[in-house]
Amino acid sequence: MQQIPQIGELIRMAQTPAGQQLIALLQKQDGPKLQKAITYAVSGDYIHAKAALSDLLSTPEAQALLKKLEEQT
Repeated sequence: MQQIPQIGELIRMAQTPAGQQLIALLQKQDGPKLQKAITYAVSGDYIHAKAALSDLLSTPEAQALLKKLEEQT
């Protein structure tokens, strides 16, 4: 099972150019679904947060940005 990053690490990644592009892409694709995933994550429900994001993150554009984020860590 993949470990959930610490909040500080998530904030740092979100502030990178690739992180900002990924957030903008997810908001453009389906802002309400992104909000729902954030709400789940804030409440500690990572299973539902991951499920809410899985189809958004499976697009080629999102995958390319995720790869950039992984290379930066």
